[in-house]
Amino acid sequence: MNIALILAGGSGQRMGNIDMPKQFLILDNKAILLHTLEKFFVFRHEIDKVIVATHPTWFAYTRDLISRNFKKQSSYFEVITGGTTRHSTVRIGLKHIQQSYDPQDDDVVLTHDAVRPFVSYRIIKENIKGTQKWGAVDTVIPAVDTIVYSKDGLKIAEIPKREEYYQGQTPQSFFINELVSVYSQFTDEQLESTTDVAKLYRLLNKSVYLVMGEQNNFKITTPFDLSMARALIERADTIDQSSN
Repeated sequence: MNIALILAGGSGQRMGNIDMPKQFLILDNKAILLHTLEKFFVFRHEIDKVIVATHPTWFAYTRDLISRNFKKQSSYFEVITGGTTRHSTVRIGLKHIQQSYDPQDDDVVLTHDAVRPFVSYRIIKENIKGTQKWGAVDTVIPAVDTIVYSKDGLKIAEIPKREEYYQGQTPQSFFINELVSVYSQFTDEQLESTTDVAKLYRLLNKSVYLVMGEQNNFKITTPFDLSMARALIERADTIDQSSN
């Protein structure tokens, strides 16, 4: 069994003065969230269920949005209330999966940001295959700029080898039951010191393997990101029209 857990609980504070969370902002005539869900819907013969963990205030809105746009296929998606942080949302999602689907040890969960609508089919497919093979994978892209490390934010402490560093994206995918076990070994206070699920594995000396991401698989977080997303779609539309 493969399950996608879409993390849609953010409030979009870095997006500026907006009246709704960023995942509901319009991109090419539909909500960003819908673009993301469409990518996973293509894999409905490999991904058994897509669970959308949303902010409590926007639960009904999320459910109705999916129902209106997927209509007869809306039962493929399940909407649940997420938590106040990324880790709490993932943990709530895992608890729901365990209670509702009784996962086996080789069942997979793909955790993905709702505001990464340009995730490619290749990335999703390689996350499924990679997790089935290794048990834990993280989507990354090679670091392009020089990485500068500073302890105090005032002066450079070290400049590591750029070719050994990557930038994290999503999906991050894991065996469901193992991920539950990993979370059980950390207190809430410990989880507050890290925002990344893969880091929890490394803190326990567990291996996490790499799936190569893509530059287009960026997270729409700021107004600049939204402008980039709109430009990307306009460019794709222009290419499609010129090829006809």
